Amino acid sequence: MDNQNKQDQKEKLPGENIPKKSPGGSLGYWIYLIFIFFILFSIFNKPGTNAREISWLEFEQNMLSEGDVAKIVVVNKEVAEIFIKEEKLGNPKYQDLSKTVVPSGVGPHYMLHIGSVDSFESKMDQAQKDFPQEERVEIKYENRTNWLRDFAWLLPLVLIFLFWMFLLRGFTKGGGMGGSMFNFGKSTAKLMDNTTKSSVTFKDVAGLREAKIEVEEIVNFLKNPEEYTRLGAKIPKGILLVGPTGTGKTLLAKAVAGEAEVPFFSLSGSEFVEMFVGVGASRVRDLFKKAKEIAPSIVFIDEIDAVGRTRSKANSFQANDERENTLNQLLTEMDGFGPNTGVIVLAATNRADILDKALLRPGRFDRHIYLELPDKKEREEIFEVHLRPLKLSEEVDVDQLASLSPGFSGADIANICNEAALIAARKKKDKIEQTDFMEARDRVVGGLERKSKIISPKEKEIIAHHEAGHAIVSWYLKNVDSLVKVSIIPRGKSLGSAWYLPEEHQIISKSKFLDQICASLGGRAAEEIIFNEVSSGALDDLEKVTKQAYSMVAYYGLGDEVGPMSFYDSTGENERLLGKPYSENMAEKIDKEVQLLITNAYERTKKLLLEHKAELESLGKLLLKKEVVYLEDLESVLGKRLSKI
Repeated sequence: MDNQNKQDQKEKLPGENIPKKSPGGSLGYWIYLIFIFFILFSIFNKPGTNAREISWLEFEQNMLSEGDVAKIVVVNKEVAEIFIKEEKLGNPKYQDLSKTVVPSGVGPHYMLHIGSVDSFESKMDQAQKDFPQEERVEIKYENRTNWLRDFAWLLPLVLIFLFWMFLLRGFTKGGGMGGSMFNFGKSTAKLMDNTTKSSVTFKDVAGLREAKIEVEEIVNFLKNPEEYTRLGAKIPKGILLVGPTGTGKTLLAKAVAGEAEVPFFSLSGSEFVEMFVGVGASRVRDLFKKAKEIAPSIVFIDEIDAVGRTRSKANSFQANDERENTLNQLLTEMDGFGPNTGVIVLAATNRADILDKALLRPGRFDRHIYLELPDKKEREEIFEVHLRPLKLSEEVDVDQLASLSPGFSGADIANICNEAALIAARKKKDKIEQTDFMEARDRVVGGLERKSKIISPKEKEIIAHHEAGHAIVSWYLKNVDSLVKVSIIPRGKSLGSAWYLPEEHQIISKSKFLDQICASLGGRAAEEIIFNEVSSGALDDLEKVTKQAYSMVAYYGLGDEVGPMSFYDSTGENERLLGKPYSENMAEKIDKEVQLLITNAYERTKKLLLEHKAELESLGKLLLKKEVVYLEDLESVLGKRLSKI
């Protein structure tokens, strides 16, 4: 029993369970108390009172000459406090004292600014020259300290000090340094170990087959290094994940954090950059110092372009560029004069073209893993991952969902699955059906349906024939994607839409470009044929066509006049130029060729619609009647589409 008591006493040492107070917090409380004491002391120690201020004339005629004054106290040689005799306070002329002096019998009852002591004494002698000596008023002199007046210069300093205390505490709290004002140069990276590691694994990453293989190799190297070191291989120092937004770069990093059995530091590139000079470089040093102490470890920097942007000559005129200093420190830590063993840097960005070349070289980022938009097979795998937690109907066809979502990223697919679940829940369904996924796809791509939008019958007729024009041209041109449905229900910003089933192509021929331009111009051409005038409804079509035509001529070299020349800048350096990367003469040639290309395509589109004018009118009437027509309705009006890609 005694041993048990000793053990309990040992476990509960004095002060062991007492929470430690933050030094900064205790100091703050003392400052507040001193500040409040200073204000209260100044108020209660104030020499002035509520006594009413009077003039010398009023004092002499109404009080001194009447013998009502008991005594006078001169304070700090500036103010004379006048005390009225107690037996005289009942006089009606002193009735106002009860409102200003508490208690009224104590005083002082009035106050008088004397100017100077010599002048005041002279006036008093002159006013009392006829008074007997024993009736003369007693004058006393006192020196009192007015803290609020004498030490008022301390108040701004105290306020400034308190302001900086709050400011620095805000910085340190934001940086996660526990409230110390001197730690804002420390790293803000979050550490994940075996107790706090990510729950995401490689099983949750779908559609990134090649990228997963390369990243899994790094994790395997950390788990079983002898398999590689026996042949003399070295682990890569850095891996850069590059790809469009939503393709799974951060998700892949989370999977590495969940699979790797080593410490994992994660932070954003913007966390290095602060308003104070030198803080970014200090945080980089502190991050790698912590990572080396517990090596082998992995450091993940998301959106590294925030700190790794190219060092340009334009910034050389600045006295000190904090971002460049931070980048220089990062370059040194990754591969500098000092050793950097056991720390793997994993970074992600969707703007690799603006990263500094010194950062991208082997020895710093040995591997560049490019994540592209998933193909049909990969989209099926991604759908399978996001459909796991959903309650699905048996009719849900994953293959069709993958076919109807070309160009969608993993984030887009996740959004479609979530929207489908929300739509099914809104309709009080027990399971999610295929129609819910179709509606969710339309919702994500085109926006929410606005059936309540009021459209006049004339405008509705124009919209119906406009969309019918798109459908007719798309149906009879072989290089245009297959049409799925046509709708004149307003959705998002559009008043109508034609939905296609795009084929996946890596390259696009000139004939396909021209057919796509014609299909986009079909709506405007249909308006001109049916109504003999055009409207503003083709704005989006014209914008898309113009950009497409300029790309053909200026980027892809598909123009006859300009020829096989490209002014596309993959490095992004021309963005800093004020002018265009070609002469005015060349710009004029490009403009003329683009105009000729669009004009010829428009004439070709009108000719095609005139040949099928009857079908255009029939489809327009069908759209006015049903608002949405599907593939079966299109085939009933236009017949089977024979020419497909």
